[in-house]
Amino acid sequence: MAAKGTQRHDPAWYTPLTLPAALRAFDQPIQGGLAVGASGKVGLLELTLGPSNGTTHVFRQYQRAPLYMYRPIYLDRGRPDMAFVFVLQSGDGVVQGDRYRVDVRCLPRAAVHLTTQAPSKVFGARQNFATQIVNLTVDEDAVLEYLPDPVLPFAGSRFLQTTRLSWHPDSTVIMGETLLPGRVAYGEAHAFDFYCSATEVSTPGGHLVFADLLRLTPFTGEDPHSVGLLGHHHVVSTLYVLTGRVEPATVVELLRSVARLPGVLRGVSELPNGCGATLRILGPTAQGVGDTLRAAWNAVRPALVGAPPPDLRKG
Repeated sequence: MAAKGTQRHDPAWYTPLTLPAALRAFDQPIQGGLAVGASGKVGLLELTLGPSNGTTHVFRQYQRAPLYMYRPIYLDRGRPDMAFVFVLQSGDGVVQGDRYRVDVRCLPRAAVHLTTQAPSKVFGARQNFATQIVNLTVDEDAVLEYLPDPVLPFAGSRFLQTTRLSWHPDSTVIMGETLLPGRVAYGEAHAFDFYCSATEVSTPGGHLVFADLLRLTPFTGEDPHSVGLLGHHHVVSTLYVLTGRVEPATVVELLRSVARLPGVLRGVSELPNGCGATLRILGPTAQGVGDTLRAAWNAVRPALVGAPPPDLRKG
C-alpha cells in the first residue's frame, strides 16, 4: 500500500481506475478555477497502525492537504487499546475537481476506529466532479470500525466514492455509510446531479467476497424516490459487519434485535461467502436513520469488539 513520491503525483494514483459512463460526460477542464491535480485539489492520507505496549499506535503516516489527521486518541474504557482516528479536511467541503485518496492498514492485533470530524459537504459542480478512494487493509486478529459521518450533497454536485477493503477472515470490520438528501431547508432534496458509492471487499489473496453499489443519477431524469430506489424516503444508510468470530446468523439476529423507530425501514441479510451480515436503513430524517445506525452498532459491538460504543464527542 505504500506509495513512492512519484506515484503520489501520478493522476492514476488518486483517480478511480474506471469512471461510470454517466460521470465521464462531466470530465471537463475547469475554467476560472484550480485544475484537477493542482495544489490543494489532491488530498492524500496514508496510515499504518499496529499494537505497541498494549495500545494501537501509528507506525507510518503521510498526509497532503486538504486531508490530514491529528494524533489518535483513546476514549474507550472498554477497549483502552483502540486508537480513535479522526480524518479531517481543510476548507468547507469537497468541490469540483477534488481528488481524495485514503489508505489505511491495520496490522495484526491492531484495534482502530476511523471516522471523520463532521458530515462531508459536496458542493455543486459546473464543469467537473469530485472523487474519493478509500483503501482499507485489515490483517489477522485486527479490529477496524470505519464509520464516517454522512455525505451531504448540494444541488448540482457530482461525487464518486469507492471503498475497497482487504479483509482477513480472522479479523473484524464494522463499516458504514450514510447519504443525506442535501439541504432540504433550501429545497435541495436530492437535487444533486450524480452520486455513486461503490464498496468492494476481497480476501488478502484478492478473492472477491462481495460488492455493493449505490448509484443515483437525478441529472438523467431518474427519480431517486422511485420504487426500487429510495421510495418516499430521504436518507439511506448501510452497515456492513464482517467477522470470523461469530456465525453470520448470529450477526443477523443481533442486527434484527434493534428497536424499530417510526417511519424508519430496515432490512438485514447475510453477506455472501459467510463473511457476516449487512443492514440497510431508509428513513425520512437523518435523526431517525442515524439513531437506528447507532443502535445497530451498539447491538453488534459488545459481541464482536468486547465493549459498547463510547461517546465520540462530536457535539
